[in-house]
Amino acid sequence: MQTAAVGAVTVVMTVFGSFGHAASANSAGVGRGPGSKPLTYVAPSSPGPVQIRHDEALRYAEQHPDSVPLGANDFDCRPGPRHPNPVVLAHGSDSDAYTDWAALSPMLAAQGFCVFVLNYGADGKPGKYGRGDMASSAGEVADFVERVRASTGADRVDLIGYSQGATVTRYFVNRLGGADVVNRWVGMASPTYGGTMFGIVPLLQLLPYSDRIAEFLTSKAVSQHMRGSPFLTALNAGGDTVPGVQYTTIGSRYDEMIQPYTNIALRGPGAVNLVVQDLCAEDQGGHFSMVYDPFVLGLVVQVLDPSAPSPACVPVPLGYGILDMMIASNS
Repeated sequence: MQTAAVGAVTVVMTVFGSFGHAASANSAGVGRGPGSKPLTYVAPSSPGPVQIRHDEALRYAEQHPDSVPLGANDFDCRPGPRHPNPVVLAHGSDSDAYTDWAALSPMLAAQGFCVFVLNYGADGKPGKYGRGDMASSAGEVADFVERVRASTGADRVDLIGYSQGATVTRYFVNRLGGADVVNRWVGMASPTYGGTMFGIVPLLQLLPYSDRIAEFLTSKAVSQHMRGSPFLTALNAGGDTVPGVQYTTIGSRYDEMIQPYTNIALRGPGAVNLVVQDLCAEDQGGHFSMVYDPFVLGLVVQVLDPSAPSPACVPVPLGYGILDMMIASNS
């Protein structure tokens, strides 16, 4: 397992398609990451509808692979003075951009942000992303950010990562020189200090070669997210943050994958750690509902634009969305 202690990586970018226009078909980026491993990602461009439920977005994505959430990947978009930084959204494990961002992307685009998404971390399993080694995935993010900057003319971008996307983008910021081109980093349900995955990880770690077992049962990326993993230990070594970037985490006390929930918080200087229930006690949503939770999405908008109004506190029941996502994932 490669660790985060690889230093800055020079990523050579070759993108098929025009920087200046959204392609009529999905476009791919190819580069080189740590250890000169090839990088591939998809910048989807076939628009899908707005969604208000995570499971419905997943069903649509499975029927329409590599769909792009409404409002994203318009490479003709030019940031205005109110929102000068393009926003790049990074999805979670075993997911894709449409599944996780079909609510937030149109919301941001409607408010004048230039929004961009990619499908990263493919490992050969058809239609699934967010599975490969996270250091290589961070290199894919680096490629894509340079594409966005070249297209929009922006000096810096804002990054929003959900679950694994938070770790991958933070690796880019902290270890691949991304701090030079990133203004804000937002981690939604960020596995900063690792997850227990419904309490399975502590039991699994009693076995020899637990990381290899986890990788076999799930994926390389998920094994790297286990609490206490060498990957996370190396990424957090020397501090969770680096100078020059505004870091914010948004987490839930009821996160089903990351326990204790305090493992979401960054412990480095300059970080703001928001807990949903400290701000809206009636919202008991957890990991799977976060990217479709109206209150949480309002918090994200407010982090990007502090002049935006505070979101309305909307009740969300405990465990909301877990069963629906399990059914959708296995249907």
